[in-house]
Amino acid sequence: RRPGAAARMEEEEEGGGGRGAAGSPAASARFVRCLYAVGFLDLFGVSMVVPLMNLHIKSLGASHTVAGIIGSLYGVMQLFSSTLVGCWSDIVGRRYSLLACILLSALGYFLLGNSTTVFLFAISRVPVGIFKHTLSISKALLSDLVSERDRPLVMGRFNAASSVGFILGPVVGGYLAEFEGGFYQTSFICASIFLLNGGLVWMLPWSEENTSNRDHYQDQGANSFSAKSNHDLHLKSATSNAVTNSSFFQSPWVQVAAVLKKIKGIACSNLWDVFLVRFLMSVAILLYYSNFTLALEERFEVKPLFAGYLMSYSNALGVLAGCLLGPITRLYRHNTYRLLLHSSTFTCVLILLYSSALSMWMVVLSSTFLAFSTTIGRTCIIDLELTVGGNEASGTLLGVGQSVTSVGRIIAPLLSGIAQEFSPCGPPSLAVGLALVAIVIMNANKQKYRSHGSVKLKKQ
Repeated sequence: RRPGAAARMEEEEEGGGGRGAAGSPAASARFVRCLYAVGFLDLFGVSMVVPLMNLHIKSLGASHTVAGIIGSLYGVMQLFSSTLVGCWSDIVGRRYSLLACILLSALGYFLLGNSTTVFLFAISRVPVGIFKHTLSISKALLSDLVSERDRPLVMGRFNAASSVGFILGPVVGGYLAEFEGGFYQTSFICASIFLLNGGLVWMLPWSEENTSNRDHYQDQGANSFSAKSNHDLHLKSATSNAVTNSSFFQSPWVQVAAVLKKIKGIACSNLWDVFLVRFLMSVAILLYYSNFTLALEERFEVKPLFAGYLMSYSNALGVLAGCLLGPITRLYRHNTYRLLLHSSTFTCVLILLYSSALSMWMVVLSSTFLAFSTTIGRTCIIDLELTVGGNEASGTLLGVGQSVTSVGRIIAPLLSGIAQEFSPCGPPSLAVGLALVAIVIMNANKQKYRSHGSVKLKKQ
């Protein structure tokens, strides 16, 4: 890519439409690689601690009910804070919001390392439940930096880097847990990793990124959208830049008003079908995994250890799928909608194959390809949200999407429990039905997805 306004306009004419690179291609590449490291360290630190938390809270004398309530409380806080924090990142800028989320999450894990009672344990989950949205803000920042054509590739690599951390973290955490006071040491190490992440974010070349974004907003006035859409886009961009440039320390009331205005804009947009597809596919995948270990034991008399190996194998394949997103999107000519439709259909077929499998070999086969289809689907649905909704509110869009997924995490266990009353294959069978509904919705709205450039945040 050539730097400057001419190169950016050439990207938009070719269908890129995204924000330019930070300053120069080399600076942009360094910026993106640093964000890959942020994603890796984030999930590496979290996955060290999370598998040990249930054991720790029980060792503090909590009952199963109390442990479940605290776990649900964390999910509820994530549900309501995702949209607010994502929108807040659009208002104050990615740098300050990402740093605030990282440092407050570090505080939460530091408090967790001092949790000698159930009350302190619950308190330590509050800052993490509200502000642990570092990955969502990082993805919004990536969408700011790259063109629409490159976004699936970059998002796939970011997810792959994060997944590597998720694979390695439990191994390190399990090793440290063997020592005396291992949980407390692991929590302090996790907090230290988040502080390291904060330092890494602070040292990023933000001045170049901000300059590029300002230039991009000026260039977008030349786009061929309608006069009203162009005016609204210019107004939103100018407002966003004005608020961001007035720094993180502006009046809280101004920030709150701007956040509510952005959320209202998303709520009144025509993105309901995109979020509904995300919700249905998220619940379908959660239902597939909800009783995976128990179902294998009941259906094939497989020990939990083998089920754990199979899930680790699937996670490793998911990392590989993230790395292959570039060639796959080029094969599909960067048609995100078509790729999402095919991956969702493939996911539906594979879950159906798993639910009707007569041998473990069929389960292994379905798990192998499901790792690819679900990884590709997750990346494509995020890209479709940003493409249809527009990058102007990428933080808000990703926050709403995360809230939708959180609702799925709350509902899926309930649906799974009801379905298991009928059969061990009940949850995946229900997942097949939900995935089919999502596919029907995508087919019914295919014209909108194909002409996404003209419907960004269009009010009904």
